Amino acid sequence: MCSLVRRLRKYDISGKYLNSTIIRNKRDFTNNRNIIKSSLPDVEIPHTPLHEFIFENFSRFPHKIAVECSLTGKKLTFEELRLKSKNLNKALRRKLKLQNKNVIAVLLPNIPEYSICILGALEAGLIVTPLNPLYTPGELKHLLVETEANVVITLCSNYDNVREALRSLPQQIPVITIKMHQSETTPQGSINFQELIDTKYDIEDIPYNSVDDVILRLSSSGTTGLPKVAEHTHKSIVANICHINTSHLRFSEDTTENHQDTIPAVIPWFHVYGLGVILLNNLRNTSKTVSLPRFSSDLYISTLSKHKAHVLYVVPPILLLMANNPLVKREHLKSVRVICAGGSPLGPLDEEKLIQKAGTNVNVLQRYGLTEASVVLLSSPLRKLQFGLYGSVGEIVSNTSVKVVPSENHLGESFGPNQLGELLIKGPQLMKGYYKRPKETTETFVEGWMRTGDLVYYDENKMFYVTGRLKELIKVKGFQVAPAELEEIIRTYPNVSDAAVIGVPHEKFGEVPRAYVITKPNAKVDVARLEQYVSEKVISYKKPIGGIVIVDSLPKTASGKIIRRELKLQYAKEKL
Repeated sequence: MCSLVRRLRKYDISGKYLNSTIIRNKRDFTNNRNIIKSSLPDVEIPHTPLHEFIFENFSRFPHKIAVECSLTGKKLTFEELRLKSKNLNKALRRKLKLQNKNVIAVLLPNIPEYSICILGALEAGLIVTPLNPLYTPGELKHLLVETEANVVITLCSNYDNVREALRSLPQQIPVITIKMHQSETTPQGSINFQELIDTKYDIEDIPYNSVDDVILRLSSSGTTGLPKVAEHTHKSIVANICHINTSHLRFSEDTTENHQDTIPAVIPWFHVYGLGVILLNNLRNTSKTVSLPRFSSDLYISTLSKHKAHVLYVVPPILLLMANNPLVKREHLKSVRVICAGGSPLGPLDEEKLIQKAGTNVNVLQRYGLTEASVVLLSSPLRKLQFGLYGSVGEIVSNTSVKVVPSENHLGESFGPNQLGELLIKGPQLMKGYYKRPKETTETFVEGWMRTGDLVYYDENKMFYVTGRLKELIKVKGFQVAPAELEEIIRTYPNVSDAAVIGVPHEKFGEVPRAYVITKPNAKVDVARLEQYVSEKVISYKKPIGGIVIVDSLPKTASGKIIRRELKLQYAKEKL
């Protein structure tokens, strides 16, 4: 075995360089020092398909409300949800002739029917790909091709947008439409969803093959580059639901004849955080989910007032709204026990500000995760505030190991407490891989460890803190935006030579994209028209809200990679 010599840097929690360590042989690259296993007991992960796992407790409280729409008042009991899911399962196979492993794309806001779509499709042996209903036709077409969708479910009001996306595809894809309001008419050429779920079809149930079967294809920007599709299995999703229901990490209380937790769902269900942690987890626990089809401060505040929520799952902009908006009163939060923030890290001052408004009886907690890990990897325990752990994203969930490594070499030595590095993970909740992306999958997994691309450190109590991202993603309102995607669009505009996109701070959205553009020699570009050009091609949160700036040059490495940190420093100087 040949000798290997590599210098690895150590950093303190501010990112400052401390010293160098020489790694002299391959054995050092695979050492087990400072590998941290969860301090929580391992939990048994049942070998059960996800839909059966979710349905398991429905018969205990058949007449309690499972999902209620905050906007329309439409409701589903657990009994109705079970029956309509079964009907959809059989209708998809009998009427649409869908077969095992076919793919169904769900383009819906948070409405009660969403739960029927997910559970019915899984029971039919299909793979579900949840997509943002606000995608432009171009974005939608790309993901329908990428996920190989065989059928689409969307709102009647979104039918024309979907048809535009499907227009240039070589094969015809059926579109099922749902009425948001009863006064709506099913568009000609689409299939009425209500008829599918209200009709009993004479067809046998199908057995599932394995808990390792792929059931979800989730759009993710991955560690770097353009969006990819992460594949999850029955096992990975069931595992994570089990993890967040251990006694230390479970936020909801048991449902009884006299009590049922109410949990608003404002985080979109096409996002793995909304789908796994909120919708599926609430259904499993027979909590009442109140769905918000869209976010507005008025609707959210009225939901808090009307439904007396017990647990709030939010992204940082919503938490900041509650902390800073004078229309949110302490009485709105009177019934709330836990407020959990995810999507991007929060500072301790933000947490404390909300606690001052809500009262010390409310736990303000954080969780950390990513699409590739069916979302929750680190979670604040309910006892967090007893230790003054403001700003922490918590401890490792059960059945999971992590290590913090030098960012420049992922097989290097693992760091100890209070040293900044990239987080790597192992556990049953990890994705199977990126769909049809073997190279990207291989780059993401290093000897069984999955890279997260996030910079973290942990303290002596093994509580973790996220300080930044190695990956270049911009997080707008909790959504991921890949700079490469915007740069590619900008470069297609006439007279543009090159472009670089970074995330810059934004008071309301956390971060927003800002573009730096080089024009072709002796050419001019109208910035306002370029902004409009980009905005017409992407969903709202990908728009260059941070502005577009014409520059003479872009900082790059010798290999041609954009040095985004220099652009960020340049922006910071501009704001001084």
